[in-house]
Amino acid sequence: MARYTGAVCRLCRREGQKLFLKGERCYSDKCSVGIRAYAPGQHGQGRKKSSEYGLQLRAKQKARRFYGVQEGQFYHYFELAERKQGITGENLLQILESRLDNVVYRAGFASSRAEARQLVGHGHYEVNGKRVDIASYLLRAGDVVSVCEKSKASEKFKAVIEANGARPVPEWMDLDRDALSVKVVALPERNQIDAPVEEQLIVEFYSK
Repeated sequence: MARYTGAVCRLCRREGQKLFLKGERCYSDKCSVGIRAYAPGQHGQGRKKSSEYGLQLRAKQKARRFYGVQEGQFYHYFELAERKQGITGENLLQILESRLDNVVYRAGFASSRAEARQLVGHGHYEVNGKRVDIASYLLRAGDVVSVCEKSKASEKFKAVIEANGARPVPEWMDLDRDALSVKVVALPERNQIDAPVEEQLIVEFYSK
């Protein structure tokens, strides 16, 4: 699957806000959005009027980039959200939040979602005692994600945990810092998700 390999700070500047794609840099004075709060490129500082479609497209792109999901997979999640009972937009956010790489990041076991995807792919985590190396694995209420025993002894991994240990953990997760494990107590409600996503615009975009 093709994946974006360019400068991720350009993506934040294009969306006009921090998407926290660069780990610690996003929390420092070096953040590109703070230094150059306009879109990249020679026309980035020009005034642009967005149409209704343009606003919907930007909302969809922002959500994709925030969670690090490719176009085809994002649309697949939207179809899943439509089939579930409840509000489609909220269902979509719930699905995105339940991805293994997102839970690893939210728990402070990685500096960014991109790093979480890499660490998951390298087999550093277990779900309910079994190693899972698929970043898009969807967790359910009651699932427990833990760091593998071999990984706990790694100096590099210890540094990652130490650097991100103070990050606030969402209330729908129960973190055991000593055991380096986190339990998904329940799938999150909309008011428990702090993602900068306008889900209604995404629903309108796909409903055309």
